[in-house]
Amino acid sequence: MLFYEICEDSEDIRLDVFLASRSTDLSRSRIQSLIKTGEAKVNECRSRQSYKLKKGDRVSLLIPPASPYVLKPEPIEFGIIYEDDSLIVLNKPAGLVVHPAAGHATGTLVHGLLQHCHDLSGIGGVLRPGIVHRLDKDTSGIMVATKSDRSHTFLANQFKSGEVKKQYVALVHGAIKGNEGKIELPIGRHPKKRKQMSVRPSGGRRALTQWQKIEEFNGEFSLLSVIIKTGRTHQIRVHLSHIGHPVAGDPVYGYGQRWWKRHPLYKKGLLPSIKRQMLHARSLGFVHPDLEHFMEFEAPLPDDMAHAVQTLQSLNTK
Repeated sequence: MLFYEICEDSEDIRLDVFLASRSTDLSRSRIQSLIKTGEAKVNECRSRQSYKLKKGDRVSLLIPPASPYVLKPEPIEFGIIYEDDSLIVLNKPAGLVVHPAAGHATGTLVHGLLQHCHDLSGIGGVLRPGIVHRLDKDTSGIMVATKSDRSHTFLANQFKSGEVKKQYVALVHGAIKGNEGKIELPIGRHPKKRKQMSVRPSGGRRALTQWQKIEEFNGEFSLLSVIIKTGRTHQIRVHLSHIGHPVAGDPVYGYGQRWWKRHPLYKKGLLPSIKRQMLHARSLGFVHPDLEHFMEFEAPLPDDMAHAVQTLQSLNTK
């Protein structure tokens, strides 16, 4: 139990702000949660997080001991492309979060892997067993997970050194100029939007994206094959948006649902509503940790993305 006597310097400060400033180990949201559950009190009484402190107030804070986090296997649907005693190569559907995080304590790919495998590597930690890399929630496609610590270390080193071959397919807005190109711009955390990334000329980490045009649709959209040589968060989405060709359906770095509903093709019923970023991890290649030779795997386009492409192809011929 922690106790604080409020002096003049802390008058008129919100209770949650005061406690957050006194604790480096707890986030403000965690502090607010403790206030709501009565673990934080003012003058031995429960209080609101917005309460303005007064001189002489006595604030107490009880931090309950952390309960051990145990992941429970769950039946989660995903496609299995290849599996052996060392690893599993899978096809992650769009909308599936890879591992537990804030707001996603259950129903993740990790829960499904535990149900299927029972023997994932532990290097990733209690929340990320077997996870060597990840895809964004609404990005579909191929991933690899490991079953032993040795396999995990072996593959993690390949990802870190850029030896893993990662190829994506992206449907983007606009007619991209040229047939191929590269984007080599550093990426870092957005200076104002904490959950987003952005191109950061100074302070960002090196990021290299190579693209090749597969097809163009009436000057409105382009279908690209994309290879990334680095693995920065949201790299493809950030890079393509930065050059003026955001991934179709990306509400963060592109256009949201309101924009889609105003699009002429959508109004005419010619183009279906695209509800997630049209980005798919199509192939993944790496040296197998036990067999010690290069293997490459491919995941076909999911139905929603294939349908969007087919619709645009049919409009191309009209």
